[in-house]
Amino acid sequence: MNGELLSILEHLEREKGIDKKILIEAVESALLSAARKVIGNDTADVSVKIDPKTGAMKIFSEGKEIHSAEFGRIAAQTAKQIIIQKIREAERDVIYGEYHSREGSLVTGTVHRFEKGNIIVDLGKAEGVLPKMEMPQKEHYRQGERIKAYVTEVVKTPKGPRIMLSRRHDNMLKKLFETEVPEITEGIVEIKSVAREPGDRSKIAVISKDEKVDSVGACVGVRGQRVKNIVRELYGEKIDIVRYSDDIAEYIKAALSPAEIVSVEADKENKSISVMVNDDQLSLAIGKRGQNVRLAAKLTGWVINISSKSETEEEAVESKKEAEAEAETELKKETKSSTPSIDDLPRVGKKMKEALIAAGYKSLEDIAGANVDDLVKIEGIGKATAEKIVKTAKELIEK
Repeated sequence: MNGELLSILEHLEREKGIDKKILIEAVESALLSAARKVIGNDTADVSVKIDPKTGAMKIFSEGKEIHSAEFGRIAAQTAKQIIIQKIREAERDVIYGEYHSREGSLVTGTVHRFEKGNIIVDLGKAEGVLPKMEMPQKEHYRQGERIKAYVTEVVKTPKGPRIMLSRRHDNMLKKLFETEVPEITEGIVEIKSVAREPGDRSKIAVISKDEKVDSVGACVGVRGQRVKNIVRELYGEKIDIVRYSDDIAEYIKAALSPAEIVSVEADKENKSISVMVNDDQLSLAIGKRGQNVRLAAKLTGWVINISSKSETEEEAVESKKEAEAEAETELKKETKSSTPSIDDLPRVGKKMKEALIAAGYKSLEDIAGANVDDLVKIEGIGKATAEKIVKTAKELIEK
């Protein structure tokens, strides 16, 4: 029996990956419970020891050894149940440890079943959950189909580890390139940034640490085979491979590919950049529903403003017109404020000014050119006053 027990434990260790020491502890715990049932005292001083080399079992109660023949059917059943429970717990811990270490990596499995829109993926030793919101809309799967996914989180639960998967995560693309391109795994080529609109289009920025290795060429592969394999895995998602540069102007130009850029003007303080393109390149630079510029902005981390050459020229003309109009307005204001008016006439009261304006003399020019006899006809103005008003008006104008 002792040798048979060791054989069983060694088999479980190989098959389940559970340390034999943990299994022996589980058996000891089970025998302890069974022994207490035989004795009929759950608090009795009982000890169990199994020799890990021979499998020999010894059970003592109050210093007296209990032989296996004394164990009844109930005690044996209890021991069996506890052993099974302990093995399951140990197995769950092993699976949790294995997949927890694989967080942030790719796993491959088969579509096992569908639950409320989610996919349960058979990973071999465990099941993963691919939520509906973590699947690109254009992707559809069949039961039994092989599938790759990115492990986002592994959580312990009473029923075992819950392994959460994603096919929408940006790192899904990154990990596929790491798998497909040996230069990335070797550290020769580095992925600097990734921007995805899952199932539709992505951009990935790469740089080479070896001048002899072309980063973009390495990712594309011979006849484009490497990137084709990734596109196939992502159900036709288009991928732009961008050469990274510390020169932000060059980086933005590459990120907006395939559009051709005329000029780039960067505002480093606000981390925004103005890009000008020829008229026929404007729609290409912006992309369908703004996708190209949106992905380029996400990839580079800069705000990108795009305008065509004709729009820029029109804006320049409009700006010039606005500046000229504003200058003219300011000049008029200054001229108006510096030109003397009828209000500047000294010793002319409010009523007299109102009378002059009512008679048609609205400015100093009108008064300076007036006939004294005509002014006298205005009520309240005598000849001497009229002469003085005309003279003063002429002096103010000359000044």
